[in-house]
Amino acid sequence: MSGLNQTTRRRLQGLQQIASVWEGDRRPLSALSEALDPDAQSGSESIIWVDGSEGMVRSMDVVSPEMGPEAMVRTLLRAMEHPQSPARPARPTKIVVRDREIQFFLRGVLQDLDIAIEYASALPLIDELFRGFEQIAGSRQPKLPPKYANLLLEKAFELWKQAPWELIADHNLVSIELNQWDISTLYVCVMGMLGMEYGILLYRSLDSLKRFRSSVVGRDSFESMEQAFLEQDCLFVTFGQQDDEFDEDDDDEIDIADLPLSEIIPSFGAVHPLEGMRLFLYEEEALAVYMALEALMQFLRGSYQQLGDNNFPTISKRFRLPVPESADLKSTATVKVSTLPELSSELLELSGLSMEEDDWEDDDELTVPLRDDLVPKDAFLSLGMISWESVEKLRSGVDCYQSMDVKAAGEGMPVILIQTTRPKAKVLIEQIQTAGGLKGICFNPGEDPLEGQNYDLGILQTQNSSLYLFGEFPETDPTHMRARKKWEQRCKMLQGYCGLIIARGLKGSSAGNPQPRDMMALFEAQALSAQELGLGMLQLVPEINF
Repeated sequence: MSGLNQTTRRRLQGLQQIASVWEGDRRPLSALSEALDPDAQSGSESIIWVDGSEGMVRSMDVVSPEMGPEAMVRTLLRAMEHPQSPARPARPTKIVVRDREIQFFLRGVLQDLDIAIEYASALPLIDELFRGFEQIAGSRQPKLPPKYANLLLEKAFELWKQAPWELIADHNLVSIELNQWDISTLYVCVMGMLGMEYGILLYRSLDSLKRFRSSVVGRDSFESMEQAFLEQDCLFVTFGQQDDEFDEDDDDEIDIADLPLSEIIPSFGAVHPLEGMRLFLYEEEALAVYMALEALMQFLRGSYQQLGDNNFPTISKRFRLPVPESADLKSTATVKVSTLPELSSELLELSGLSMEEDDWEDDDELTVPLRDDLVPKDAFLSLGMISWESVEKLRSGVDCYQSMDVKAAGEGMPVILIQTTRPKAKVLIEQIQTAGGLKGICFNPGEDPLEGQNYDLGILQTQNSSLYLFGEFPETDPTHMRARKKWEQRCKMLQGYCGLIIARGLKGSSAGNPQPRDMMALFEAQALSAQELGLGMLQLVPEINF
């Protein structure tokens, strides 16, 4: 056992000794953390020293269970020399603890300080303090009303599996008419198509939605954006990652849509201009959110085909839905769900997000025939083949499919596979679609005159005749050259056709080996020869700025 050094001992002896009895104890943090910090580690322990004569806490600390009795001494010394306000530095006359081991340990450490160390089976002041903490914890507003908590969590996970952001962009609005629970209509904004944040916002008024969309335009400071956020009037359901920790080494955030369901956690709450934001729902709000989620999911299931073609037509449907028995209301409720395409266009313009054709640069003015801004720099590339059985599954299973009526021949379809993150995959697919689709895939010779290196350049040609570089493969790479030879043989067997697969999951467990569930698009296209492309030998020319 370590003792106090002489310097510390003299310093403590110099403190005024007061006729007070202090109580000290070490207890599990569960009750205290529930009352003061719901996110604290429940396995930790709290150390507390209380002046029994004055009825005040002099010092508190949170430690791990592995910490030895020295932790009690450290907190005690702080109670003497640097107590919590309004207490003054002092030395007690007596200390009472309820642990024999701690009693003997303190007797050895605090020798020559004229402090009596006694044992008691109960510490009345600390016991009363912790009973107060337990009462605070018991009265804390739960995040979800107990009678709706399980129902809402189940419904939220159903929503996650259904993934409405696959069908509806965040600028497309849906109305849900409840006419109950002090809510007439909720205006739904679905977040997630961009892969940045997933969830739904349920605006309680159209004015609030319009004000928010217009107010965020031109605001670039954190304070102004925070003010705009807090001016909303909405309920929300968002999704995050369990034990989400920031990794400074990861400059490309993980898309949580690539994570297993066990790592996803839903959160509920509300925002109001006068109440601010709160991460819990009251009973009527919880019931309204539950009914709105159920109505939205039924609407999406029944309108999947109409919404699945990157379209947002006018659709309106009524549903008679069961009300949870715990609500003690009528057993069913009628809910109307409608798309609002005209309002969506209006709000898109209000937000300053719509762009006319004149806002884009004319690609015809570009002097460089080959661009490299389509495929993400960190994407995983693969040149290979997939079986016809897998092709058939992809044709009916992927979100985006471009058909060239390719007839099966040989063992499978030659394909280029590009795997990136979900957000980047979505942007890549949309860029190809905006260009009219994929016309062809070609390999063209290229050279770097400065390095004396020749390359086999992988090129994608879109229907608007734009050319995009997707890969640079050294001609000295035997693995690539073997794959190229097989590629040409398979393309020839298919009368000059091939495919492009775009997959997500670059940051997930399937990185480098995308599974069928990760594949988001299949573009069937022509396999073009370098002669058909007519570019000749392409040279890498360094750009020099004076």
